[in-house]
Amino acid sequence: MREVESTPLVSVVIPNYNYARYLEQRITSILNQTFKDFELILLDDSSTDNSRKILEHYRSNLHVTHVEYNEKNTGSPFKQWMKGILLAKGKYVWIAEADDYAEPLFLETCVRWAESDSNTAICYSGSYLFDAHGNVEPRDVNHWGRRSRKDATVFDGKDYACCNLYWKNYIINASAVIFRREYAISLVNSHFVDMRYCGDWLFWFKLALQGKVIEVYKELNYFRQHPMKATTFSRRFGDGIKEDAQIIVEMESLLGDLSTYKKRLRRGLLYRKVKRMSLANNIKQELFTFLANTLNSSMSDYYLERRNQILRLFLPRLLTIKRERL
Repeated sequence: MREVESTPLVSVVIPNYNYARYLEQRITSILNQTFKDFELILLDDSSTDNSRKILEHYRSNLHVTHVEYNEKNTGSPFKQWMKGILLAKGKYVWIAEADDYAEPLFLETCVRWAESDSNTAICYSGSYLFDAHGNVEPRDVNHWGRRSRKDATVFDGKDYACCNLYWKNYIINASAVIFRREYAISLVNSHFVDMRYCGDWLFWFKLALQGKVIEVYKELNYFRQHPMKATTFSRRFGDGIKEDAQIIVEMESLLGDLSTYKKRLRRGLLYRKVKRMSLANNIKQELFTFLANTLNSSMSDYYLERRNQILRLFLPRLLTIKRERL
């Protein structure tokens, strides 16, 4: 481990597992940041490709403070997140996923906005999706609408958690985020670290409850899409649905005063998600049973959500995800 002369403002953590083919591009995009007050922490979760050789190449770089290898794969990307957070020294942490990359102005822009409020918990920029061959996809994954006419918005974190993150993980990619390290350390015993697919959703939610959330309306992150992503496996086998349900239960316990109607709509959305998945009928039925037992719900919540979609056309004040989003 390298001894640094001063505490960096940002700790950049790269958690890697078998992404040797992307590492050079990822690390280069970090070293080329216009903002230079950062340390770089390189973590490898027992890769079987030539990741170690590539990571060792950067060990002597002045920004690199840790190069750590796990002897055994942890089975969860979020264990690596927390390992990096505990090693970090900066005020802010950037989990720079090994298969993504960033614009040179990413850190400079996000740090400036994060420092504009003394209680920033999360600051994140927009993202572009790009495929395994490096082609940027035309899809708008940020869905900011008129918000993008401004440079950024600072939200109360509790309101953001209740009105935004309860419905959906709008923070789609960790590589687009810097967050307050001291707030993240408080989550060291949170069970998000044991999740395989959706732990980031619970992580952002719990961070938001501790401070402000800032959306920066500029695409400064490139979020790679490829068949080996955990989210791809989550959709393929439906395992992410079970984590979704567990997260919703925990969110509701933390938020407390939510209307029964809102909770039923949220459950209905999960049932709808299962119904639309390309899964065998027996797997779908298993998931429906899990949702019923975990959320104390039934298919009636699905039908309520479907009716809500029709009624919204005639009732402009009716609760919907888009209308409640801040």
